[in-house]
Amino acid sequence: MPAQNQNQRVPVAEWTANGSIEGVYAANGLGVGQTRAGKDFLKGTLSDKTGRAPMRMWSVDEKKAASLGSDGFVWVKGKTSVYQGEMQVVLDRIEPAEPNAEDLAQLLPTSNKDVDRMFQDVLGLLATLENPAMKCLRDRFLEDQKLMGAFCEAPAAKVMHHAWLGGLLEHTLDLMTAGDRLVGLYPGLNRDLVLMGLFVHDLGKVEELTWKQGFGYTDAGNLIGHLVGGMSMLDAKIAACADPRLKEEIGDAAVPVPEKAAMVLRHIVISHHGQPDFGAAKIPSTPEALFVSMLDNLDAKMAMTMQAVERDRGNTGFTDRLWALDTRMLREDPLH
Repeated sequence: MPAQNQNQRVPVAEWTANGSIEGVYAANGLGVGQTRAGKDFLKGTLSDKTGRAPMRMWSVDEKKAASLGSDGFVWVKGKTSVYQGEMQVVLDRIEPAEPNAEDLAQLLPTSNKDVDRMFQDVLGLLATLENPAMKCLRDRFLEDQKLMGAFCEAPAAKVMHHAWLGGLLEHTLDLMTAGDRLVGLYPGLNRDLVLMGLFVHDLGKVEELTWKQGFGYTDAGNLIGHLVGGMSMLDAKIAACADPRLKEEIGDAAVPVPEKAAMVLRHIVISHHGQPDFGAAKIPSTPEALFVSMLDNLDAKMAMTMQAVERDRGNTGFTDRLWALDTRMLREDPLH
């Protein structure tokens, strides 16, 4: 990789049409595509903490593409352009890169909220659980320091929503806060199951995603996914509550999770994507599962929407197309 001063790298949010870029960026989804004429080209996205954009390189060989992998960091040189209303970059050169810690702070997006404060707020909500079995299950998760450490670091997604360090924690706290405020409107809902379901629904993402060298999927993420992985994680903690050795350690605080409650929590995890087309293993079929699924959908879509609007706040007109929502969003506040 040519010697570079990272401070001269142009942030993605500052790219303009027909500009030149040169420097280290995070790369995702790198792979070889084919033009209509059957010629191979390299495709993917480049990103930093300010944003992301599609990338193309029209001349590439298989050896070069293989050396880059699918996700990681790359040094690139190329020209920006606007294609179908979206900024993109066409590369002349690309090489693998190994950014230092200072570089990573500029390349990986990070939550703008205080991680320690968010985790304390999650703990505060979990402290309000009333059912002894749910308290026991909660404590089995919280005593797993490795899991909780990853929970506080992980993004909530590779690309879509809350795709930044601390994003999983932020997304979970937002959902638990919303659930706590809204659950009282529907007296038939079991509040403990709702809060526990919201807490555990995405925990499988700590094994699905990798974020140490850019955002990507682990082998477990590609082969199993966070719904099935999350249910396995939940089952392990449910089993721990029923372990006779726990009774010896903590006495009456060791309360097995009733099978019907365990089944509902498993169902929440595997159904929270709502529909099979969106990855759900089952359609939500309990009131608590539907409540969790709808809150999750709301928070994910609003996070994508507000990120797009805030990125261009002050401009008039509409954002670039949000492909996940199949629409564009009005940027300006009509009352200001």
